[in-house]
Amino acid sequence: MAIRFRIVHHTEYRYGSTVTSGYTIARLTPRALPHQQVHHSTVVTEPPPDTVRVHEDGFGNTVTYIGLERPHDHLVVTAESEITLVEPVWPSGGPAWDEVPGLLGLDADGLLARACALGSPLASPSDALRAYAEPSFPPGRPVDEAAGDLSARIHRDFAFDPEFSEVQTPLAEVLAHRRGVCQDFAHLLVACMRSLGLPARYVSGYLETAPPPGQPRLVGSDASHAWCSVYVPEQGWLDLDPTNDHLRPDRHVTVAWGRDYDDVAPVRGVVYGPPTPQTLHVSVDVART
Repeated sequence: MAIRFRIVHHTEYRYGSTVTSGYTIARLTPRALPHQQVHHSTVVTEPPPDTVRVHEDGFGNTVTYIGLERPHDHLVVTAESEITLVEPVWPSGGPAWDEVPGLLGLDADGLLARACALGSPLASPSDALRAYAEPSFPPGRPVDEAAGDLSARIHRDFAFDPEFSEVQTPLAEVLAHRRGVCQDFAHLLVACMRSLGLPARYVSGYLETAPPPGQPRLVGSDASHAWCSVYVPEQGWLDLDPTNDHLRPDRHVTVAWGRDYDDVAPVRGVVYGPPTPQTLHVSVDVART
């Protein structure tokens, strides 16, 4: 079954005084994948930019560079995309998890997998994370089955708490307090698998959310979402969403992937001028068309 979505991601910065210039990078363009067709995608700003460049980063994500080289007191970045999702196909079977490190090849996927088996600033291996992960990984268990079990355990063991953490909250605190948000749970799953020597990457995108029963759907009330992929040699990258306990999710719109959030932040930048406070407002709308 194919589902078509229209996605609008709106990011608005307001400055307390006029700044002289600003430079922004945005990763807001969905990826073209076998199960995800991108019909169109645009990124526009207000005020209009003086410089725009589009390129692919080392992970193949589309990056839009925006330069605003004149005084301004606000910046609005709006990305609009239309995509179609079909249910991803995943082959049955797979190698045992403890065989995976020895099966990483030197092709493009294998080299990316090798990089994603290493630690990164927000998702580094540790003895504590290995100890948490090990019950899901007895010797010889297929890697997809073991990873799915670990993802389900994170869903059961950790409470969703948007007040608990920030992007830079250490995983040791998330593990100790057993709470966090989708970014934390994705980083946790990635770092747990890396602690076992497995390649895992952080994935950023969108998930259609449903309103409470009997309530109307609110435009702009959706949000960016994060999940994880583990590499299975000769089969590819297997997506897992520990926040929602989804294995091979089929309603997730993939925008970017990397070692952790720092590689895929949707919008980040810098402004030049006198010190000034700023406010940020973000809204996301994911609607079927």
